[in-house]
Amino acid sequence: MPAAINIQQVHKFFGKLHALRGIDLTIEQGEFFALLGPNGAGKSTLINLLAGLLRPTSGNLSVLGHDVAGDYRAARQLLGVVPQELVFDPFFNVREMLRFQAGYFGRGRENDPWIDEILEGLGLADKAGSNMRTLSGGMKRRALIAQALAHKPPVLVLDEPTAGVDVELRQMLWEFIKKLNRDGHTIILTTHYLEEAETLCSRVAMLKQGQVVALDSTRDLLQRYARKSLRLRLEPNQLPASLQPMLRSQDNDVFTLALNETAALEGVLATLRENGIRIDDLQVSDADLEDVFVEILHQ
Repeated sequence: MPAAINIQQVHKFFGKLHALRGIDLTIEQGEFFALLGPNGAGKSTLINLLAGLLRPTSGNLSVLGHDVAGDYRAARQLLGVVPQELVFDPFFNVREMLRFQAGYFGRGRENDPWIDEILEGLGLADKAGSNMRTLSGGMKRRALIAQALAHKPPVLVLDEPTAGVDVELRQMLWEFIKKLNRDGHTIILTTHYLEEAETLCSRVAMLKQGQVVALDSTRDLLQRYARKSLRLRLEPNQLPASLQPMLRSQDNDVFTLALNETAALEGVLATLRENGIRIDDLQVSDADLEDVFVEILHQ
């Protein structure tokens, strides 16, 4: 059984800019996979290569065994991409847009039941006859997701799908996407909302400056960087020098420290007492994917 996505030694130059530096990545069929990284890490470049909008300088990419460059039509048929930008045709209503999109991939009226399912699942049924120009930003975002699904691709790439949308839409979207994944669709997600990736995705790749710097299951990443966080509100607003190496972040009088083990908490409290620093508030929490992300990117 071929992998949903197979990327081998992909490099991409834009002039002198080396945007992707030898990416190797395999995503199996049925995975819910997160592709994470800061702005400029190469995530969108990689997605554009998969979609055939760019060509790699070197290396190969395939979708379900079909080479993106050599067998473009078949590879593109198997892939649905939801871009970050709100790009739409202003002359069609929602249903017309979806029918046209499906038609580009050879699907006719027999595809209408699937379009109805998409509209219902994304809360767009009552907007099916509305012109795209009249929709709110959140509704346009839903319509773009529907458009990517219109030809029923087995592999779906979501590039920041919940950026700027409200909580209700986010929850509705993820319920529908999780159903697609349960039905066998492979989902690839990029997001800056790391709690989404932690909750939804079974495996994570982290990109930094065009390279994969971490690739593992979400659970194993969290276990490997299983430091606890200690959040302290201190009076006066200062941290003893001996505790500075543990400092992860500071927001005015609130200090967040990294604890390698729970027993280290006793030493922190003793040091604060010795220096006459009062603790106004204290909170200990387990590491989450955001902590892992920050630590890996600062290595």
